[in-house]
Amino acid sequence: MAKEKKQNNIVRNMMIALVGGLVVGLGFMLLKQQMSEGTWNVINALLFQDITADQGFHSIGLFYIIGQLFMRGLQMAIVPLVLVSLSLAMCSISSSSKLGRIAGRTLLGFFCFYVVGALIAGIVAFAMKTAGFFNVKLPAEAVTEAATLDQFNPLATIVTAVPSNIGTAFSSNNSILAVVVVAIVLGLCMNALGDKMKPLKSVLENLSDIINLYLTFLINKVGPVAIFCLISRTFAIYGAEYLAPAAAYIVGAMLTLFVLVVTLYPIGIGLTTGLSPIKFLKKIAKVGVFGFSTNSSAACLPLNTRTCLDELGCSKEITSFVLPTGMTINMNGTTVMHMFAVTFIATASGIDITPANLITVAFLSICAAMGCPAIPIAGTTLIVTILSGMGWTSDLCMIAYALVVAINRPVEMALLPLNVIGDATVNVIVNKKENELDETKYNA
Repeated sequence: MAKEKKQNNIVRNMMIALVGGLVVGLGFMLLKQQMSEGTWNVINALLFQDITADQGFHSIGLFYIIGQLFMRGLQMAIVPLVLVSLSLAMCSISSSSKLGRIAGRTLLGFFCFYVVGALIAGIVAFAMKTAGFFNVKLPAEAVTEAATLDQFNPLATIVTAVPSNIGTAFSSNNSILAVVVVAIVLGLCMNALGDKMKPLKSVLENLSDIINLYLTFLINKVGPVAIFCLISRTFAIYGAEYLAPAAAYIVGAMLTLFVLVVTLYPIGIGLTTGLSPIKFLKKIAKVGVFGFSTNSSAACLPLNTRTCLDELGCSKEITSFVLPTGMTINMNGTTVMHMFAVTFIATASGIDITPANLITVAFLSICAAMGCPAIPIAGTTLIVTILSGMGWTSDLCMIAYALVVAINRPVEMALLPLNVIGDATVNVIVNKKENELDETKYNA
């Protein structure tokens, strides 16, 4: 009872921080329109300014500092968490057939949700395009500078998954897929060597305890304050002049992402496992809130892991495989955003996009999203890859793309819950199919 009350307090605190951050951030956004430039510059310097930027030399940037300290604290634990948890999981799976079965079910689950998400997003985006919601005047002079992001070949993910240098792979959170490969190799080798690896296994288990203790403190004690600062700063520094030109795209994409979160995954849980979707939503809600606030799948991994183990009744063995794998390849929300963004860009550029085009866009998006780094704005960057694959690289397309880059922060935040809750959904399904789900804990 005491543990359940503690979990409820964590959810309540995060929700208060989220709502408070939205109110304060939107309030400052509106006040900025009424203030003199000098007054806003003072407030911005005190609270919101990025102190690492050139113009931040004489600033305090209190909200920026708190948010960055929290994000960096989370990011510091990502590589060791993935390495330790996944290698221990591989070490504990004694049957190679079981490992293959878990991997197969995991990939199938992610792919099915990818397809359904892309289908629904494509239908809604095409309907909005047909209704004329995406007919906008492109502010060419204002945003042409933003259309210079590097292209990315999704097939490069296959090559970079195997690191040429382990130290390099461990030095960046952008190489998590390489860390996953190293952890799998390490765990399988430890498994094959048997009792000789007991000392190393003991070291990894102790490291796992240390990481969990650190993350528990960071998320429970610092998380709500940091979420308030991150959310309020994000919206306070936003200009309404950037949101207005593509309001239909932003609203349509965000509403679709929210509806998918509360329908697609609960229905998937109900159909495949027979478990209560409502209990799943109630317990996983804080992970969605956390994803919306941090805008990073990687940053959500610690909280997602704890929620799956402590509240949803998933086994540590399967969770340690499914969640890190999902963090690297399950970007379902990114694909949903891509369907809206590409439809908006094409329509705004005078291209009459067809359902056949959208099928091709969905295929390219799924391929690109699977190699998308689990960091903020990475999904937006990959839009240009899809546009290139479609041959839509005219000046107008690049101007419309640049507009999306400029305004896409709210959509990027809204897609993260779909990604991270999708990881937990597949984890619950795989645990149930493997008969390793503690249903008493799940239904508690």
